[in-house]
Amino acid sequence: MTTLSLFEEETYVLIAGVDEAGRGPLAGDVYAAAVILDPAKPIAGLTDSKKISEKKREVLAVEIKEKALAWSIASSSVKEIDTLNILQATMLAMTRAVEGLTIRPELVLIDGNRTPKQLMLPAKAIVKGDLTEPAISAASILAKTARDASLLALHQQYPDYAFDQHKGYGTALHLAKLTTLGPTPAHRQSFAPVRQATDSEKMVKRNP
Repeated sequence: MTTLSLFEEETYVLIAGVDEAGRGPLAGDVYAAAVILDPAKPIAGLTDSKKISEKKREVLAVEIKEKALAWSIASSSVKEIDTLNILQATMLAMTRAVEGLTIRPELVLIDGNRTPKQLMLPAKAIVKGDLTEPAISAASILAKTARDASLLALHQQYPDYAFDQHKGYGTALHLAKLTTLGPTPAHRQSFAPVRQATDSEKMVKRNP
């Protein structure tokens, strides 16, 4: 399926692809992107952002922004994640990304198995859509590069936590940092490893 897809004979639909980045990590905002590709300006190499190198993602992100008919990146904060839960915060970020497009799509294709209830547009969820739909692949790449950039900024703010290495995911290195240093304000308190580290930190303070 291309950006302008033939759903019925001689009926073309303007499509936006949507994907998220950062649902699983223990720290940082969750990001989403929406992209409407231009069929007159094809982009080679689009696929799931996790399938390509960081360097390639950065190159493709620039090309997507240059060639797409419209693109938008949005996020939900750590506070929103902890208040709403990660699923609802992700849906909110996706909705914000679509609302940020300068062109209104006629159909929204979303990677995954559900669509945001807040989205006031026709939408379809596609499992592993980032592998099969170029517009979703493009959104995957923009969301991932934006999320990674935000974690590099967190690394500058909290250099002892090695956010530049683990990008907030629950790696052995990150868990070790949580255990020894305790959580930062950028950590998601609603996630069990962070909550456990917070509880342990409180215990230490109560029993010096």
